[in-house]
Amino acid sequence: MKHIPLYLSFALAALLVSGACMKMGSDYHRPDIGIEMPPSYQHSPADGVTQEPEDRWWEVFGDPELSTLVEEVLTNNLDIKKATAKILQVRSQFVQTRADRFPNLSIQAKGERRRRPEGISIPGQTLSSDRESTTYDLSLPASFELDLWGRLARAEEATRADLLRAEENRRTVAQTVVAETISLYLRMESLERGIQITKQLIQTFRRSLALVKSRYERGLTSVLDVRQARRTLARAEAILPSVRQDLGTTQQQLAVLLGRYPMTGPARLQPEDYFKRLAPVPPGLPSDLLLRRPDIRAAEAQLRALNAQVGVSKASRFPRIILTGAYGYTSDELDRLFRPESELWNIAMGAVQPLFDAGKLKAGQRAAEARYQEGVADYAKSVLTAFAEVESAFLTREEQLKRRDHVINFVLDARATQRIAENRYERGLVDYLTVLDAQQTRFEAERDLLEVDLTILLNRVTLHRALGGGWAEPL
Repeated sequence: MKHIPLYLSFALAALLVSGACMKMGSDYHRPDIGIEMPPSYQHSPADGVTQEPEDRWWEVFGDPELSTLVEEVLTNNLDIKKATAKILQVRSQFVQTRADRFPNLSIQAKGERRRRPEGISIPGQTLSSDRESTTYDLSLPASFELDLWGRLARAEEATRADLLRAEENRRTVAQTVVAETISLYLRMESLERGIQITKQLIQTFRRSLALVKSRYERGLTSVLDVRQARRTLARAEAILPSVRQDLGTTQQQLAVLLGRYPMTGPARLQPEDYFKRLAPVPPGLPSDLLLRRPDIRAAEAQLRALNAQVGVSKASRFPRIILTGAYGYTSDELDRLFRPESELWNIAMGAVQPLFDAGKLKAGQRAAEARYQEGVADYAKSVLTAFAEVESAFLTREEQLKRRDHVINFVLDARATQRIAENRYERGLVDYLTVLDAQQTRFEAERDLLEVDLTILLNRVTLHRALGGGWAEPL
C-alpha cells in the first residue's frame, strides 16, 4: 500500500495543472451589432402617470378569473413541461461535458483459468510447465487529460451557455403561452359580447317584423315591407350559429393550453361596459427594457456557446497530453492476492500532436469562427426585430385609442338615429327602408366598437410580450 499516496499525489498534481490551464480563444464580450439604440421608444407615451413595476403584468386587466387561468397554464401547459424536460436534458449534457475535466477512475477485477495443450508455447510469455493455470487480478486504472490549452474548459463554457439558452427558451415558451392564454380569454369575452349584440339585433328585427305586419294588416304598408323585414331577420339569425361556433373553437383552444380536455360551454353574460380601460403605459420607457426578453437572452447565450466553440477548435490544434495509471494486485492464488509481493502499479504520460490532417483542424477552426459571425448576425436581427415589435405595438396602441373615440361617437349617433327612424316610421313619416338602414348601421357600429375594444386589449398583451413583461427595469 506504500505506493497509494504517490498515486493520489500524482492525481492531485494533475488537477492543479489543469486548473491553471491557458484558454485558447477570446473570452465572451457582447458584440457591437451596429444598431444605435435610442434612450426611449419613439411612440411610447410622452406624459402620464408613472407606475410601479409589474411582475405579474396580466393583473393589469383586473380580472381574477384571468389570473387564475394564467396560474393554471403555468402549471399544466404541455409545451412548458416539454421545455422543462429540455432543460433537464441539457443540464445532464453539461454534467457529462464537465466530467471530462476530472480524472476517470474505475475498478477492474478478473479471475482467469486457462488450459493449453502439450507442446504449445505462446510467444512473448513465460508459461509454467503445468497445462492448467489460474490468475486473479484486482486494479484501479485511471486516466486524466491535462487541459493545458483550455479545450475542455471552453467545452464546459459552451455547454453552460447551452444550459442558459435552454432556460431562457423555457421562459420564452412560458411567456408565449401566457400571452396566448390571455389573448384567447379576451377573444372569448369579445365573442360572448358579440353573441349578446347579435341577440339584441334579432330582437330588434323581430319587433320590426311585428310592427310591419301590424301596419300591413291595417293597409298602411305594402307586402314588400313584410318580406324585407322577414329577410333581414333571417339574415341576423344566420349570424348567431357562426359566432357560437367561433366561441366554442376559442374555448377548445384555451382548454388545450390549460392541459384540459377541449370542452365547450355556454356563453357567459357580458355587461355592455365589459371593456375596462387599462392603466396607462408609463411615459419614457427605457429602450434597454428589451434586453430582458428571454428570446434575446437565449440568442446571446447561443452567441456565448459559439464563442466558446471557437476556443475548443483552436485548442484542438495543440497537443493532447493524457496521464494514465493503475494500482492493484495480481496473483495465481486468491489467498495470496493482497500480499506485498503481488502488488502492481504503473504511471504513464502520453502526448498526441497531429502532424498532417490535410487542413482538417484548421478548417474546423475557421468553420467555428464563421458560425460565431453567423450568430452575431442572428443576434443583431433578433434585437432589431424586437425593437420593431415594440414600436409597432406602441404605434397600434396610439392609433387604436384615437379610433375608439371616433367609433364611440359613431355608436351614439347610430343609436339615436335608430330611435328617431323607428318613431317616425310608426307615425308614417318615413318608409321602412329608412328604418332598416338605421338598424343595420347601428349594428355595424356596435360591431366596430367590439372590434376596436378587442384590438386595444390584445395590443396590450402584445406590448407586454414585446417588452418581456411589465415595466420593471432589466436585471
